[in-house]
Amino acid sequence: MIQSFASKDQNGFDWVDLSSPSDEEINQIATRFQLHEASIKDWMQPDHLPKYELFDHYTFVIFRLLDSRPVHEADTIQELTNKIAIFFNESYLITVHKKEHPLIETVKSKRIDSGTCDNVLHLLNTLIRESILTFDLSSVKLSETLDYYEERVFLRQQKSPILRGLYFVKRKIDVIRKILLLSYEIIDNIDTPEQSTAYTRDLRDLYIRTQTFFDNLSENTAQLLSLYFSISSQRTNETMRVLTVFSVFFMPLTFIVGVYGMNFKFMPELAWPYGYPAVMALMLGLSIAIYFWFKRKGWL
Repeated sequence: MIQSFASKDQNGFDWVDLSSPSDEEINQIATRFQLHEASIKDWMQPDHLPKYELFDHYTFVIFRLLDSRPVHEADTIQELTNKIAIFFNESYLITVHKKEHPLIETVKSKRIDSGTCDNVLHLLNTLIRESILTFDLSSVKLSETLDYYEERVFLRQQKSPILRGLYFVKRKIDVIRKILLLSYEIIDNIDTPEQSTAYTRDLRDLYIRTQTFFDNLSENTAQLLSLYFSISSQRTNETMRVLTVFSVFFMPLTFIVGVYGMNFKFMPELAWPYGYPAVMALMLGLSIAIYFWFKRKGWL
């Protein structure tokens, strides 16, 4: 579907939006604005990463924004994000996207309907800013999810699938960090010394803040995973220590019982009236001795 949100007569530039376009609509726009086939090919790739590329008479940008409704346990670029392609020069801006997203309507309402946008760079700046904000808003939810798993780890509540949940949180954070890292060139080309404004500087500040936040989330996730494995290892060691203590207590007792359980006729203690209580006293004495020995070593 092709929609025109701005025109040269009213706004000083054209803004054409293509949502889930057909091949015929793509060819129509490509012919009208003389778009290079290489940029069209890049846009057609569903998992293309962010890029900034200059052509003869326009600039081509691919940016990715967080899906408003990602699938459950999404952990890939295609599942987590939507792609938006932007073709622009001084006289027009073209946005192309396969999925509907409230971003376009938000930008249209803020800049076009309100009449506060008078050039293409201002509109481009707003589009990129709103795209970054989709990650910024999700960072709060991811941070809360990380806090939840941190509580589960330290409170030792192992009933919930902690490791699986932490894996998907880590994957989401890593994917978003990768997208933000590859988007730096776009931000750097928008906020150049020649065309720097309060809006472009604000965009750069938002980008740096969002990237820093996700870097911290990534570090916290890695540390929490390390803590999880350390605590799991510690619990295993505690279990093994308890089992070892029990085995040390019962090994000499089992040996004594094994000796006197042998069916030999001529065993001196068998005919002794105090044989049984003597053996029981020996076993009790050994247990007490082992107990105090463990106490002295600090193993109990």
